[in-house]
Amino acid sequence: MGLYQFGQFVCRTYLSALYKIEIEGKENIPEQGGVLLCCNHISNFDPPFLGAYIKRPTRYMAKQELFEKPILKQLLPKLGAFPVKRGGADKQTLRKGMNYLNDQEILGLFPEGTRSKDGKLGKGLAGAGFFALKTDAVVIPCAIIGSYKRGKRLKLVYGKPLDLSIQRETKASSGEVTELIMSEIQALLDTHKQPHD
Repeated sequence: MGLYQFGQFVCRTYLSALYKIEIEGKENIPEQGGVLLCCNHISNFDPPFLGAYIKRPTRYMAKQELFEKPILKQLLPKLGAFPVKRGGADKQTLRKGMNYLNDQEILGLFPEGTRSKDGKLGKGLAGAGFFALKTDAVVIPCAIIGSYKRGKRLKLVYGKPLDLSIQRETKASSGEVTELIMSEIQALLDTHKQPHD
């Protein structure tokens, strides 16, 4: 078992011990090829949760500051993370993300760019649309529903792949595609949200 797989095991064990975990739609993730997972963002636990229950390794962007800490600098890349500078377009990070997708890997992305303070879906940044348009990756909207409070129900839904053929043919803008992705994430949140959530 490699370090990434061990990390997945630890995450699953931890999450399953604390929360009532429900996973739906894993069959929507292709077994091969580039995949862009676009998810809402409510907690620091979201990145490991998003990738803990699927077989294929998932890459993530993590804020540059984390890579300045000695232990994390060595550990994070082995767990699939790569640095991003916050507060502006980071061309190097965008290029690296594109390379991962073109190399048939999975990239987990939180288009809001930061955690939601009230649990509601915020406005998405253009990066999600950029990756969707600049690569042939399959785009899958995802939704984390519930609360990271001990004993509470926590559900992760992997939606069906988006058909972006028209947007790619008509050369839609990154912003327009991001809006479409965000609307699909919101649809998952609305569809799967329970009255007691």
